[in-house]
Amino acid sequence: MSQWSSSLLPVTDPAVTWVKISERDPLPDGQTEAMAGVSIAGSEIEQLTRQAFHEISHFLRTDHLESLSAILEDPEASVNDRAVALDLLKNASISAGGVLPMCQDTGTAMVYARRGHNVVTDGADYSYIEEGIRRSYAEDNLRYSQLAPLTAWTEVNTQSNLPAEIDIGFSQGSNYEFLFIAKGGGGANKTFLYQETKELLREATFLEFVEDKLRSLGTAACPPYHLSLVIGGPSADFAVKTAKLGAAHALDTLPREGSEQGHGFRDVELEAKVLRLTQEMGIGAQFGGKYFCHDVRVVRLPRHTGSLPVALAVSCSADRQAFGRISRDGIFLEKLDKDPARFLPESFDSAAADSDVTPVTVNLDVPMADILTQLEGLEVGTRVTLSGRMIVARDLAHAAIRDQINTTGTLPDYLLHHPVYYAAPAKTPEGLISGSFGPTTAGRMDGYVEEFQSLGGSLIMLGKGNRSPSIARVCQKYSGFYLATVGGPAALIAQENIRSLEVIDFPELGLEAVYAIDVVNFPAYVVIDNHGSDLYDAISKTSLRLGPTRTTED
Repeated sequence: MSQWSSSLLPVTDPAVTWVKISERDPLPDGQTEAMAGVSIAGSEIEQLTRQAFHEISHFLRTDHLESLSAILEDPEASVNDRAVALDLLKNASISAGGVLPMCQDTGTAMVYARRGHNVVTDGADYSYIEEGIRRSYAEDNLRYSQLAPLTAWTEVNTQSNLPAEIDIGFSQGSNYEFLFIAKGGGGANKTFLYQETKELLREATFLEFVEDKLRSLGTAACPPYHLSLVIGGPSADFAVKTAKLGAAHALDTLPREGSEQGHGFRDVELEAKVLRLTQEMGIGAQFGGKYFCHDVRVVRLPRHTGSLPVALAVSCSADRQAFGRISRDGIFLEKLDKDPARFLPESFDSAAADSDVTPVTVNLDVPMADILTQLEGLEVGTRVTLSGRMIVARDLAHAAIRDQINTTGTLPDYLLHHPVYYAAPAKTPEGLISGSFGPTTAGRMDGYVEEFQSLGGSLIMLGKGNRSPSIARVCQKYSGFYLATVGGPAALIAQENIRSLEVIDFPELGLEAVYAIDVVNFPAYVVIDNHGSDLYDAISKTSLRLGPTRTTED
């Protein structure tokens, strides 16, 4: 059994290829491991943590890259599926240079650890892990995303990406085992808990439940997803934690069937049925198609007779996690793939789209009325490329602009004359124009749209993911548009599409200030038009499912 094993989750050792990142000092002459234990210095924990967060910010697991490559080869994949997969592979190739992280949201740092009974430390393990995280976010081109509450209503950025989520448990053995995860806000926001009843424990009922929840999950967290579902659990929080571990493929070695002892297990037959369901829903890899999910994990846990928690979690296109280990033999980190470019096809264009599909070029350096006129003639789902000036503003900037409206009654001129891109960059590497600069979840700005459009601004919005039904109604009322770009390829956007970057308002917000950027051939899709048509609503109504794929039970 693995050091990760417990009576609830009896996993065996994960199939990991290890890379030794450091040797350890040998034992003194005449002393054996059984006599001395495995004494681990704080500097070794810090070193492993520092290296782990650098690696998972820039490199992916090989099986994730293979899954993206398979989309390009699948004749059932849609044009949009292939375009997204290609962009994500290009992005991985740029990120693998170790300078631009794969996603601008470099995430909340999470560390799950198990310390063997024969391992000795000085007890300050949390502090050493935190220092490794602090160093990685300070020394790499990552973004500080953690906000410290000063009062119930006011916050300030911690400027270190701390505090982190750290969970250290204990086990038998002579190893210190780690799982390092960087979880972006979009993916974290798609972690859900549902309190259900035994009525759900029928296959047909459960699959209908899952389809409903997955449709509401949407595309804002950058699919294709690694989807994890947990049925049951001794508590709600354990169910959610198990779902997070499942999405990271940390529970792949669970048994395949249950027993009267009450341990958790993977239901691989149900996993296949849920995956089939996701392929037939029609949502696809963000803009319609087959690949809403790469794969599915379903973990069944024991439960209290009066409780049935069901948890859902995803790992997004920034599939950032790696195992680590400190043992008598050295300091080890899971081998991530340093050569994603080998998965790129010889011809980018043929892999991305059919030869007769040409994006519509949109010039942003003309009056707003002219841009709106050009978009007026495009159907939802139309691919476009944008060139010219855009304004960048997201959550904190929108709140600051609303405060300004409450004082002056007017919007800043820049929102009247330019499209607004919902984003915030990671730190800019030396010598580059911009840090990683992908879109953020557009739905978080939904509460501002009607007010801003009623004042003549935000008439063209650019972000990622689906939006609430109210936004289509608002765009119809004020003749606005919502465009979406591919969520995930933040390094690719920084390298290929950003030509200038300057702070123009609210510099005190740091990386969430208002920017003006000049872009070239920035890819996007028309998702909501000025008639109130919504691409995702259309996709939902034209699902690929032709009939039931479930079995029925009494």
